[in-house]
Amino acid sequence: MIEPYYEENGITIFHGDCREILQQLEPVDLVLTDPPYGMNVDIGKFQRIGRPDYQWHDVEHAGNDWMADILKLNLPTVLFGANAYSSKLPDHPGWIVWDKQADGFAQGSPAELAWTNYLRNLRMFRLNYRGFTTAYDPKQHPMQKPVKLMRWVLNLDETPRGTILDPFMGSGTTLRAAKDLGRKCIGIEIEERYCEIAVNRLRQEVLNL
Repeated sequence: MIEPYYEENGITIFHGDCREILQQLEPVDLVLTDPPYGMNVDIGKFQRIGRPDYQWHDVEHAGNDWMADILKLNLPTVLFGANAYSSKLPDHPGWIVWDKQADGFAQGSPAELAWTNYLRNLRMFRLNYRGFTTAYDPKQHPMQKPVKLMRWVLNLDETPRGTILDPFMGSGTTLRAAKDLGRKCIGIEIEERYCEIAVNRLRQEVLNL
C-alpha cells in the first residue's frame, strides 16, 4: 500500500497518479472531483485575444484516460466541468448547475455544469465567483473551485454521508470542505506542489467570529 503524503483527522492525501493509487484504496462512498481540463491555458492571452472564434471549449479538456477508471468504481459520483465532456458520459438527468452570476464576464462561462449519477433532477447553486482570489478562499490553483460550492454539494440530502474520494484534488478544495463538515475524505494529486498547498489549507483553522 502506498504511504500517505498526509493523514490527520480523517483526511488523507496521496501523492501520485490516481490510476495507480485507486487500485490500492479501501472502499469509499462518494467521488467528488473536478477532473483536469484547461490546464494549459494562458488566461491573460485568452482574455486579450478578443477573437469571437476563440472559445473556452476550444482549449484542452479532460480526455478518456481517467474516465473509465472513475466510472468503473460504480459509486455515487459528481464530476465538475462535465459540460466540456458530456458526450463521453452516461446519460443521466441529475446535473448540478453552478451559476457564477458573472454575466458579461469575458473569461470563461458564467455557469458550469457538474454531472452526477445519483441526483434525479437539476440542482442550482448560486455564488458570485469569477475565478479569482477572494478574501476567505484564496486562489491557489488555475481551476480551483470555491469551498462553499463543495460544502453545498456535500450537504445535499441525496449525497452519501460516508468517505469522500477526490482523485484529482488539486489544491485540496474538496478536502477542505470535508474537514469543515467533519467528513472523512481521501485526495489524490499527481503534482507534489499542490499536495503541499492542500496540506497548508487543511492546517488553517476557521475562526468563529
